[in-house]
Amino acid sequence: MSILLESSTLLESIDARGVARVTFNRPERRNALDPALVAETIGALRRLEAREDVRVVLLAGAGGSFCAGGDIESMKRMAAESFEENERDALLLSELMQTLDRLAKPTLALVRGAVYGGGVGLVSCCDIVVAADTASFCLSEVKIGLTPSVIGPYVHRAIGPRQARRYFLTAEVITAIRAREIGLAHEVAQEQELDAVCARIVDALLAAAPGALREAKESCFLFAQRVLDEELSRETAQRIAGRRISQEGREGFTAFLEKRPPAWRTDTKGRDVP
Repeated sequence: MSILLESSTLLESIDARGVARVTFNRPERRNALDPALVAETIGALRRLEAREDVRVVLLAGAGGSFCAGGDIESMKRMAAESFEENERDALLLSELMQTLDRLAKPTLALVRGAVYGGGVGLVSCCDIVVAADTASFCLSEVKIGLTPSVIGPYVHRAIGPRQARRYFLTAEVITAIRAREIGLAHEVAQEQELDAVCARIVDALLAAAPGALREAKESCFLFAQRVLDEELSRETAQRIAGRRISQEGREGFTAFLEKRPPAWRTDTKGRDVP
């Protein structure tokens, strides 16, 4: 594994398969987000997105917590600043959420410990979320006179309007099992099995064509924004037609007929193509 970046607050690495790992590295602050860490994370995500050899981006936290949301000391300083300064700070966080949400690579959150506020936003922006059974989530903003505003659209989309109306208002702690029930987490595993579950999902992503993954992710945003009508039906037909004659599409079909791994597979241990 090569180390791409190792700062005091963010670790970034990529292995030989193209699996990049971005790790929040403020364990003494439970990986809380301050402006410097937010900016660093945006930069890391954009660098990884631009690299053709990166296939999957894994987001994690050092120590016992994924991310405790906004850094209290930073928030205390911002309370004494002007509206304009607070707006700039909030827009930076919004930029992080947008960057992660729309990243052209599959993203996977590996969640341990307590996840609060902005951390729940980050989880909601990831394509796939694997949580330890001891993990917990909380939209705690209203308890300190704030609202889950910047992260709100992403959380609302992840858990739906009814659940959002409850948890935005009550700031209740959400267990890992409950998080899975409401759509915030996809998988829940015991702590000792967490890495194995994550590895299984990463293997599934690496078995897929990179370009097809990118377009499949794009289609999720397309379907969420459009009415199912004749125009959308035609557009989806055009999309699959383009995929069929693409280099990846032809290679995938040929490899299937020849019972060999397609060219994008990094795992060449002789397993049959699914």
